[in-house]
Amino acid sequence: MKADLYSQTGEKKGQVELKKEFFEVPFNGDLIHQALVRQHNNKRVAIAHTKLRGEVRGGGRKPFRQKGTGNARQGSRRNPHMRGGAVTFGPRNDRNFKVDMPKKQRRKALFSALSVKATEGQIMALDKYEGEVKTKAFADMIEKLPVDRNVLVVIPEKNETIQKSSNNLPNVKTILVNYLNIADLQKYRNVLFLEESLNKMTEVFKS
Repeated sequence: MKADLYSQTGEKKGQVELKKEFFEVPFNGDLIHQALVRQHNNKRVAIAHTKLRGEVRGGGRKPFRQKGTGNARQGSRRNPHMRGGAVTFGPRNDRNFKVDMPKKQRRKALFSALSVKATEGQIMALDKYEGEVKTKAFADMIEKLPVDRNVLVVIPEKNETIQKSSNNLPNVKTILVNYLNIADLQKYRNVLFLEESLNKMTEVFKS
């Protein structure tokens, strides 16, 4: 499998080899879905919170006497069926949404998604990016590339020039190669690897 290699000026320089173990993995939709659900669940933060009987203020004495009122007997105003009382089975802020998934399965899902991108011609490479931190210059480069809708830029290590130049572009996201994830691959149609990032994938994902 090969991907087109471009220069910073948008000129096509040739092709780069995409390693078989990352970009020629059979499609596994169930595994990709499982990895995506895991990632979204692990990002969830429980905010909604209701009080239990022991946490509701009041209720230290009976609301009214036991007999003679015509009402059903009540022992506390904190009961769930009373106005202003506790909530039964309500949301709590200590709820744990975490979903586990074996490392090998997560990586297989990631490589399967990358392979789909490669098969559909949505993977491309950039030999290098040089220059000053300037959003307009980076946006001009993206416009010269065959980018459809949006693009995920994968860099091998922290690069202030690329990261700051692309930060304000709504259709571009920059990510380190070791932070490649299934959610971003589903969100961004095109993936632009710096040539060095492709070489670093072996170092990152073979551990």
